Amino acid sequence: MLRDPSKKYRPFPQVPLPDRQWPTRTITSAPRWLSTDLRDGNQAIVDPMDAVKKNRFFDLLVEVGVKEIEVGFPSAGATEFDFIHKLVNSGRVPDDVIVQVLTQSREDLIRTSFTSLEGARAAIVHLYNAVSPAWRDIVFRMSKEEVREIAVAGAKVMRDEAAKQPGTEWHFQYSPETFSTAELDFSISVCEAVMEVLTPTPERPIILNLPATVEAATPNIYADQIEYFCRNLPGRDSAVISLHTHNDRGTGVAAAELGLMAGADRIEGCLFGNGERTGNCCLVTLALNMYTQGIDPGLDFSDIDRVIETVEYCNQIPVHQRHPYGGELVFTAFSGSHQDAIKKGFAAHEAQNDPQWRVPYLPVDPADLGRSYEAVIRVNSQSGKGGFAWVLEQDQGLKLPKRLQADFSRHVQAVADSQSRELDAGDIWDVFRKAYYIQVEERRYRLIDYEEARASDGSRVFTGTIEVDGVEQRVSGRGKGLISSVLATLRDAFGLDLEVVDYTEHALGSGTDARAATYLECATGAGGTVWGVGIDEDVATASLRAILSAANAASQDG
Repeated sequence: MLRDPSKKYRPFPQVPLPDRQWPTRTITSAPRWLSTDLRDGNQAIVDPMDAVKKNRFFDLLVEVGVKEIEVGFPSAGATEFDFIHKLVNSGRVPDDVIVQVLTQSREDLIRTSFTSLEGARAAIVHLYNAVSPAWRDIVFRMSKEEVREIAVAGAKVMRDEAAKQPGTEWHFQYSPETFSTAELDFSISVCEAVMEVLTPTPERPIILNLPATVEAATPNIYADQIEYFCRNLPGRDSAVISLHTHNDRGTGVAAAELGLMAGADRIEGCLFGNGERTGNCCLVTLALNMYTQGIDPGLDFSDIDRVIETVEYCNQIPVHQRHPYGGELVFTAFSGSHQDAIKKGFAAHEAQNDPQWRVPYLPVDPADLGRSYEAVIRVNSQSGKGGFAWVLEQDQGLKLPKRLQADFSRHVQAVADSQSRELDAGDIWDVFRKAYYIQVEERRYRLIDYEEARASDGSRVFTGTIEVDGVEQRVSGRGKGLISSVLATLRDAFGLDLEVVDYTEHALGSGTDARAATYLECATGAGGTVWGVGIDEDVATASLRAILSAANAASQDG
């Protein structure tokens, strides 16, 4: 083994394209999409899909809106052949969907492919052979001329077999396999030779698929290859340029995007990037990237969790928690600063007069993918006050004042640090109830009942029963209003000196089920500050409960 493994490898050569145009272009419309989940994706999983799973996956692709679906490799075996033949004759293929099959450029395999499609309304037959130097020299031991002849011979068989079934609308696709590592001019010459056999026209174009069979360079190099190919291909107007990128370098999606900018018309890939080795271009990622640029991708992922459920069932491969758009955690923030920015972004979005999406850290609206906002902010020891407040607002409808958020955060932070785990909405609500003595048994002061009256001098008189340390006491007090009369009662009856310095209330819900939430910040006689929270169907009772909540906090601090 070499001390420096880099010596074993050579840098990929540049493409002679000094006046390249693609860097100044933008993607302005969606490409044609082809899913190869049932072929490339299927051959890349440990246990290939049976007919039940393939049918379920096919139905999902149709529902999502994919119009071209590669359904298999008919010559791979009886299972593949039977599935394809039954599918095309089942009546389940919509009129606006075209199935595609793949075949190597061998006469017997091509004939088998056409036989599997007997009875199809329309179909694409995808012919391929490898053209790169490594394959010519190592695998085939053939010259360029011999490799070109393989493609030409296959095209002739494909042409003749199609003529035997005039009832099917045939479309032809050719891939110079290993295009990404082949000489560009040679790939063009092979494609030109295939076109001479199949005689495509602008009205009936051939699909020329240019695969990054192995991703061997940065995505800009692939874009150069695509632009060079498009510029130099004779009869470009009679060809649909299709891309099939792999993800060996982790840039399969980027290569596909740059390839579209370079002139391609069509994208092949798999949902969530399944495929050989590190996978194919992820159709979900590429399609939803277009949303972020204001482009309708023409694919429907508005219920992405159901899409994931089907894909995981069929592939038996989980979608990673951090997979773009689809992962469980991709719209989730744990960091306090991130949570604060997201919370403010949602508030600003609700207040604006247009639908433009501008929420920090969220490139798309989770609701557009069928995700709820509850999972956007989650709490652990890294979270801040904004995160705790967001969870309470989403789960309980409580809109905490900013200073109360800061007070509450110390309670949650202590629990998060001690638990060393994520806190869910139930955990946070439990901490909140205990911190502010809401429906908990362990509290010094508890309201039993009360009534309010107006005295002859206009003052308010509070009379009620308050349980103190388990003993009920009948008490009363007088003030300018209900709150001041209760504060006077606490001071006179129990020596508890509180002064309200901030008062906030809001409704919880609406209609007959509406409740009131009251938040009080109180200064204590000892010079400290405590918060009280009250929730009740009655606004006045909610305020009274908030005072007793603050009283419990003051007695605890004392």
